Amino acid sequence: MSATAQIEAPALPRSGKSKPFYKVLYVQVLFAIVIGVLVGWLSPHFATNEWVKALGDGFVKLIKMVIAPIIFCTVVSGIAHIQDARKVGRVGIKALLYFEVVSSFALILGLVVGNLFPVGHGLAAKPDVGAVAKYVDQASHMNAVDFVLHIIPDSVVGAFAKGDILQVLLFAVLFGFALMALGERGHRLRDVIDDAAHAVFGVIAIVMKAAPIGAFGAMAFTIGKYGPAALGNLIGLVALFYATSALFVVLVLGTIAKFVGFNIFKFIGYIKDELLIVLGTSSSESALPQLMEKLERLGCSKSVVGLVVPTGYSFNLDGTNIYMTLATLFIAQALGIELSFGDQVAILLVAMLTSKGASGVTGAGFVTLAGTLAAVNPALVPGMAIVFSIDKFMSEVRALTNITGNGVAAVFVSWWEGELDHGRLLANLDRSVDPSDVETAVTTG
Repeated sequence: MSATAQIEAPALPRSGKSKPFYKVLYVQVLFAIVIGVLVGWLSPHFATNEWVKALGDGFVKLIKMVIAPIIFCTVVSGIAHIQDARKVGRVGIKALLYFEVVSSFALILGLVVGNLFPVGHGLAAKPDVGAVAKYVDQASHMNAVDFVLHIIPDSVVGAFAKGDILQVLLFAVLFGFALMALGERGHRLRDVIDDAAHAVFGVIAIVMKAAPIGAFGAMAFTIGKYGPAALGNLIGLVALFYATSALFVVLVLGTIAKFVGFNIFKFIGYIKDELLIVLGTSSSESALPQLMEKLERLGCSKSVVGLVVPTGYSFNLDGTNIYMTLATLFIAQALGIELSFGDQVAILLVAMLTSKGASGVTGAGFVTLAGTLAAVNPALVPGMAIVFSIDKFMSEVRALTNITGNGVAAVFVSWWEGELDHGRLLANLDRSVDPSDVETAVTTG
């Protein structure tokens, strides 16, 4: 479909008018989350059954199955349609600059709130070092050289097989440049890749129909395993982290949105399906393909979306940044260790590096925290066990903040690049796109 045809397409139907409320995806996911919490609370033995856990794990695996092909198709198609090769580098530099500035705001906000509300004081904690040993070990092996080399796959097939976002992104960028260099001869292959992207979006829509089941399984297992008691033990830190993340979204991302010319609350409403799926699965990756689809429909450039969103999943982790500074201060307060102004500046500098090095690692938020603590003050590392029991409850908000931040980043960079359809942006923010509608999904792009 041409760009002109897509812009002039009829308005998307509002979900509420086109189908009963109980058939709307975000309503189904919301109900599934509530039922999952109740089942996990009232019947923890049943909720921790491996089959219940498999419901959530299976849905996340289904989504991860299509992440690599959709990134490849979107990035290759976006670059192949560009006439000026320098644009790709320009978009990349703008994206990385944006990521560093906004990440700094997230880190600073976490430090400021942690100092204003020292909820860790008086906890008199006695941490269990053994509980976090594996995360400390993973963090000790993190370094910049390994991170850079990890971006280069051993083989193209291996990158797709592992579903490593940065490795697939690297190959897609190189393939896109090669396809651009082919000129007229590459048009047929480019059209095939465009059609393949439509088909993959259709697969995503089919998979999304299982989102309520996945959200139920993941939430029931989480509550059943950790229980409300684990949440209650350290409710002060959990509440403070939730409030700080909300403050970041409203103040920092809200200011950026206002500068570009849209309302952050309308944007959150526009991606509510993806946010609820992330809430249910605790994984921001579970909504990556749908987020890319919706951003294209919102008026963002295909090439910008293809480059900014996958890169942001490794370099723009706003929720993780807030968590690192806030949790570091909390642990220091709980252990009675005073951190000087110099120590806190060191936290900012170290966290800016460690937040990138742990991307793609299982339990990345916790591994990143381990690396930060070890670099700032090794005496803080055993304190990780204090927040270990509630980390699962905070991972949801980390993921929610991360995906919202990456969505705003794509809109901002599209605007900065002069490729944001502003009229379409404002019109579509008031409309709903059902991620499980196959007919709508296959027309994206």
